[in-house]
Amino acid sequence: MRKLLSVLLPLALLLSACQREAGPDPLKLTGKRFVFNYRLAYATYLVTLEQAEPLPEGSVVKAAFEDPAGGAPLTLERKIFPALPRVVLESPDVTCVKKGRPYKVEIAVVGPDGSRLQSLETEVTSSLDQSVLPEKALVVGPGYEKNPEVFKDGKAPARFETAKCPA
Repeated sequence: MRKLLSVLLPLALLLSACQREAGPDPLKLTGKRFVFNYRLAYATYLVTLEQAEPLPEGSVVKAAFEDPAGGAPLTLERKIFPALPRVVLESPDVTCVKKGRPYKVEIAVVGPDGSRLQSLETEVTSSLDQSVLPEKALVVGPGYEKNPEVFKDGKAPARFETAKCPA
C-alpha cells in the first residue's frame, strides 16, 4: 500500500499542475472610454483587457454594450489569441451619447468548450456629449476626400451642423 501511494502521490501532483486552478481572473480590465471620431462623425465604446492568466486556445470574449439610443444591447465577439497580451473591444457605432451618464458593458470570457471562464461588468461614462460630432462625415473614401455633401464646391460651410439624437 505504501509503495502504491509513493507512486500515485507524485503522479497526482504532476497532473494537478497541468490544470487551470480557479484562481485569478484570466483577463484584467485596463481601459474604458468613448471614442469620438469627428472626421467620420461617429462614436464607439473602446474597452481594453490585459491577459493576466493563460487562456485555452479557441477562447473568445463576448461583449454587450448598452445602446445609448435605447433598444437591445450592441454585441461583439472577439477571438482571443494567446500570443497577444491585449484584447481590444470596439463596439459598433453608437448615437445619443450623453455627457456624464454611465453606460453598462457586460463582458464574458468563454472557453473553447462553451464554458464561461470569467464575467465582467463595468460602466463607461463620457466626458463629452454627442453634439461635438458633425451631423455628416467630413471626409469620405479611402483617400479622406472632402465630403461633397458638407463642402459645397469645395468650400467649408459657415457653420457645421452637429449630430442630433433621433430619439
